[in-house]
This record gives sequence, structure tokens and C-alpha cells, in this order.
Amino acid sequence: MTLIIIIAIVALLVVWGIGVQRKLVNQEELCKNAMSQIGVQQNSRWDALTALVELVKSYNEHEYNTLKDVISMRQPLGRNSTAAEVNAQENAINDAMRQINVAVERYPELKANENYAKAMDSVNLYENQVRMSRMVYNDTVTKFNKIVRQFPESIVAGLLKFETKEYLAEPQGKTDMPSMKI
Repeated sequence: MTLIIIIAIVALLVVWGIGVQRKLVNQEELCKNAMSQIGVQQNSRWDALTALVELVKSYNEHEYNTLKDVISMRQPLGRNSTAAEVNAQENAINDAMRQINVAVERYPELKANENYAKAMDSVNLYENQVRMSRMVYNDTVTKFNKIVRQFPESIVAGLLKFETKEYLAEPQGKTDMPSMKI
């Protein structure tokens, strides 16, 4: 009788452990998917910035070359990218936007260009989509990290080497989308 009770307890623990493992894998995959979505949105934003750079080219070759150098820092982001890599790309995009704004200040006729207005609308759209993707990622990481850190699930997470994930940090000094109005 004691043996049956011990076997039943062990079986329940195994079933519970399998359930926790499945929950951890599910949440980890959701984190990877959310990271992938950020990469997709940032790629679209890079494409919109590249269109702006082409417009700047027609106004001044020097600004074009400078912006082209910034655009060349583009790195693809995917499911397995880290929060640090996303933040580095965000900083590169912000640098490109600052330089585009400087070019527009030097050439006021550029901001009157219809193509410029369309490209800026695209940049704003993708900026908002990236912001939403970042929020989804951080929410997903919160759920994953709770499972990894809360007892008794933390025991299974530790045994299976699941570790907490990094949150995406809001760029320093940036609480709102930068003003695109020139």
C-alpha cells in the first residue's frame, strides 16, 4: 500500500513537471515570436528611412553619404535576437532620424516634397508598430519570467535550465515618439 502511494505521488509530480515544462516552452516560444515581430517592424521602418535617404540624396550628396553610412549599420533581428541587439538597432534608427531632421532643416523645400510627406507618414506608422511590438514583447517576457521565478515552477525551470529573459528598455530620455514635425 505504501509503495502504491509513493508511486502515485511520483506519477503526480512527473505529470505536474511535464505540465510546467510545456508551459515554459509555450511562453518561451511566445517571447521568440514577439521578438521576431519587432524585427519585422524594424525592417519596415528601415525601409521607410532608406526612402527618406534617397530623397535627401537629391538635395545634397554629403548628407546622403552620411545617412547611407548610418543605414549601413542595419542588422537583421529575428526570433533569437537579444534585447541588447534590439536596443542597438533602435539607437541606430534614432541617429538616422536625427540626421534626416538636420537635412530637412537645411533644405526647407525638402519637407514640402510630396514623397517626403508620404515617407514620413510611413516612418510614423512603423514607429507606432514597433512601439506596440515592444510592448507585446515585454508583456510576454513578464509572463515567462513569472513562471521561471515563482515557486514551485522555479524548481522545474531551474532543472531544465530556463532563465529569465531581458526586457527591452525604453531608450534613455525617450518616453514619446520623437517629433517628426519640422
